[in-house]
Amino acid sequence: MSILETLVWLVDTPSELGDEAAICSSLIDRLSAHYEGDAVVRIGNSVVVGRSTGRPLLLLVGHIDTVPSQGQPPAFVQYEMLHGLGTSDMKSGLAVMVHLLEDPEVREGPFDVVGVFYDGEEGPAAGNYLEQVLQTIPWLRGAEFAVVMEPTDLRIEIGCNGAINATVKFIGKSAHSARPWLGENAITKAGGWLAELHSREPELFDIDGLEYREVFSVTKASGGIANNILPPSFSLNLNYRFPPVFSVEEAVGRLRLLALAGDEVEIVDRAPAAPVPEGNRHLDRLIEVTGAERAAKQGWTDVARLAEYGVPAVNYGPGIVAQAHQVNEHVPVKNLDIAFQNLKRFLT
Repeated sequence: MSILETLVWLVDTPSELGDEAAICSSLIDRLSAHYEGDAVVRIGNSVVVGRSTGRPLLLLVGHIDTVPSQGQPPAFVQYEMLHGLGTSDMKSGLAVMVHLLEDPEVREGPFDVVGVFYDGEEGPAAGNYLEQVLQTIPWLRGAEFAVVMEPTDLRIEIGCNGAINATVKFIGKSAHSARPWLGENAITKAGGWLAELHSREPELFDIDGLEYREVFSVTKASGGIANNILPPSFSLNLNYRFPPVFSVEEAVGRLRLLALAGDEVEIVDRAPAAPVPEGNRHLDRLIEVTGAERAAKQGWTDVARLAEYGVPAVNYGPGIVAQAHQVNEHVPVKNLDIAFQNLKRFLT
């Protein structure tokens, strides 16, 4: 089976967030033909493929879930692009992982190459199953390096921004809309702060020649009771992406400072940024072997979670960053073989 055929198979095996059991079972069935005994371990709807035998341990990591369908049809090729839900984010990366793990030269090469296929990445951080996998199989934390196969346009994306979501609440006082002077409109109370946020430019941070952007975005808002009542409260979700120069605690402090105009601020969830790996021989080899451009990762990925467990990691995959979560999601067919050949050279 070609990598393209494998990707079609993966795309046509639905695995929307919360419904990953079938694709997990299918991956186990296929990869068990190449690995014996306890080399294929299922943990919930995640699976670890490979063993630690004493050679330097390298991980290939990818999430098996997709965002919910927007009515996409089964996979199809058009103009040298494969279209379908999850093609770029990140089943193209999974297809490359499968073929690398099946390749006898990789399995017999100088490294213990282990594949980690995990579920729950597209939902809240608490439901991401990679952490459970790392806790259940502790020897994975001894890996010298990991490649997370998120879409990167075949660039090597290093580190990643952290992410915080917070509820910022403005408190007013209800009144009849015909007599607004008897109350305080919580929505318009937020207007000045929102206007400042709207005109705020991203702040740039240079780390080892990589440019990270610090950005604050309001992503949801709710308030109001009826058309003729002044709203007594107005709540917004403030999404903050912070660069790897800040700890989570420092980032929370910066968010609270920005949101001082609000009456209440509640941190809903938080995820740390990932540091830039320094002096890692495998990263140096990956850059040399692929000839790929180095870039900062603006979004959050599980390189940060791996870093928390002591595993240096980067993002590298055949998917197109801008195609993630798009209704017409697609991936260039040629990227599959490029990623496979580059990573095979790196692993052998």
